[in-house]
Amino acid sequence: MSIQEENKAFVRAHFEEFVNRKNAAIAYRNFAPDFLDHDEPYGEAVGPEPAKQMMERTYLKYPDLQVTVEDILAEGDRVVVRNVWRGTDAETRQPMLFRGFVMWRLADGKLAERWATLTPPTPVA
Repeated sequence: MSIQEENKAFVRAHFEEFVNRKNAAIAYRNFAPDFLDHDEPYGEAVGPEPAKQMMERTYLKYPDLQVTVEDILAEGDRVVVRNVWRGTDAETRQPMLFRGFVMWRLADGKLAERWATLTPPTPVA
């Protein structure tokens, strides 16, 4: 398996564990200690802890949150994913959907950097 295929498999497994299985603690294994999130919703963040806390807040907001990887591309140490997020807002009970693109940089078998764009959550009929 090429390094690009290994990186894509790592990112797919990361989404499955971190989002779909709601295992926030996986952040300590998957993110580099100096992981840099350029687009963390609460401001640029360093290390696995801010990512873990962001997902824990997201689990509360959307308790049934699931992400589907629609497309995944890799080149060199970068992996780009187009994904769809679905979940029910805990306050309004309204099913929501949002879409995103994320680019990860991997180093030494860990997620080292992240750039992401998400659409605002929209109600699903």
